[in-house]
Amino acid sequence: MILTFENLSSNMAAARRLKRVAISQPGFLTLNPKVTPTDLVSSRRKRVNKNKKKNWNKYSDVQDVEEFLEDLVNLKFCFLCEEAAEPVKGKKRKGKSSRPLRIDLILQHDSLVAPPKDVLAYQKPNAKKLRRTAERAEKLAANGVVPRSKKRLLNRTVVDRMSKKTETEANNNPERDFYDIWGQETKDLGEPWYLQQTRKKLVKRPEKLNEKPSVLPAVEVIAPGGSYNPDFFSHQELLREAHEVELKKKKVEDKLERQLAYNKADTATEETILREQVEGLVEESEEEEEKDAPKEDGEEVAVGAIAVADKKTERQRKREKAEKMKEQQRLTERRQTEQQQQLFQLRSIKTSIKQQEETTQIRQKRRKAKEEAQKAQPRRLGKLKFQPQDMEVQLSDELAGSLRQLKPEGSVLMDRFKSLQKRNLIEPRERAKFKRRLKVKYVEKRAFKEIS
Repeated sequence: MILTFENLSSNMAAARRLKRVAISQPGFLTLNPKVTPTDLVSSRRKRVNKNKKKNWNKYSDVQDVEEFLEDLVNLKFCFLCEEAAEPVKGKKRKGKSSRPLRIDLILQHDSLVAPPKDVLAYQKPNAKKLRRTAERAEKLAANGVVPRSKKRLLNRTVVDRMSKKTETEANNNPERDFYDIWGQETKDLGEPWYLQQTRKKLVKRPEKLNEKPSVLPAVEVIAPGGSYNPDFFSHQELLREAHEVELKKKKVEDKLERQLAYNKADTATEETILREQVEGLVEESEEEEEKDAPKEDGEEVAVGAIAVADKKTERQRKREKAEKMKEQQRLTERRQTEQQQQLFQLRSIKTSIKQQEETTQIRQKRRKAKEEAQKAQPRRLGKLKFQPQDMEVQLSDELAGSLRQLKPEGSVLMDRFKSLQKRNLIEPRERAKFKRRLKVKYVEKRAFKEIS
C-alpha cells in the first residue's frame, strides 16, 4: 500500500476526532491520574470572541497544529529511510536505468497524436509585398541596375580603419602647444549626409543669438557728482542734469493741462440748457409758410427725361483720328530731341549723379548712427513704455562730510530691476493692483455695542 500525504493527513484527523469524542465520555479514564473528569469537562473549548488580541493569545489552542507538524516530520523521515534502503535491497542491472517513480510516469506525455501545428507562427506580415520587392531587385540586379540605397553606400568615402592613429602628446609635456577647448571645434570625419541623417551633426547656431540685446553695461557707474564728498563743479553738473530732467517733466504736465483746459465762457447756463430741452417741440411759422407757398414753373423738372447725345459723322471721326496720330508723332519727335540734348549734357548728368550718391551716403550714415543710438535705448517690448528711474541727487546743504553721516538713498533691488528693463532683458512692468472680489461687511460685536 502506497502512503500519500492526503491519506496520512485524513487518518490523523480522524484519529484526533475519535480521541476527543472518547475523552468527552463520562466513563473514560485517562492515562494521567492527576486529570479528573471535572477537569476534562472544564477544559472544553470556551466560546470567546477572538477579535481582540488578548483573547486570541490566551484561548487559542495550537496543540493540534503542533501534533500535525510533528507527524508530518516523522512521515518525511520514514520516506527518506525507505528511499535510502531501496538500492540496498535490489540490485541494478548493467546498462539499464533505475525504475522511475509513479508520479513521473503519470506526468509523462503518452499520447501518440502529434500536437497541432501553429500556423500563425510561420506567417510574416507583408510577406507577399516583400517577396515581390525581392523578385524585382533580383531582376534589376540581373539587368545591371543598382538600387539607390546601394548606390549611396558605394559612393560613401571609405575610412581607412587599419591605419594607425596619430599618437597624442602627454598632458604633462610642458613644451606642447596651448589647447583651448572652447575656441576650437571638433572636425567631423564622417560624411555630412550621414551625420545629418543620424542626428550627429550639430545644428548651426544662429548669429542673432550671439548678439546682445543692448550695448549698455550691466552696472552703470554714477557720475562723479554723486559721491558722498564730490567736487564742486562735478556736483553742479549733476544738479544741472537733474534740473533738465525736471524741466522736461514740467513741460509734459503743462502740455497736458493745456490740452485738457476749456473756456469758461463756453460753459452751459440755465438759458442754454432750457433752449436745448425745448428745441424741436415748438413749430416755427416760417417753415409752415414755405411749405404752403406755390412752386414756380421754372423749378419744375421733367421726370424720366433722357439726354440723347448727338451722333458723330464720318468726317468728324477721321478728323479726330488724324489729330491723335499727329499728337503721337509730336511726342516721339520730342523724345528724340531730348535724347539728343542729353548727349551734350553728360557732364551735368555726371555731377547730378555724384551729388545723389553723396546724399545717399550721408543718409546711410545718419541711419546707421540712429540705429547705433537706438541700441543704447530700451525697445518697446510690451504694452507699457519704459520709465527711467529718478536721479538720486543731494543738494549742496544735504551733502555729508563723512561716510558715517551719509544716509542711504534708493533701493538696490529697484536699481537692478530697472537695469534689466533698460537692457531689453525683460519688458517694463508695473505692480499688479489688488482688486477685492467680495465687499467687506462691517459687523459690530456685542462687547463693542456694550461699550458704545
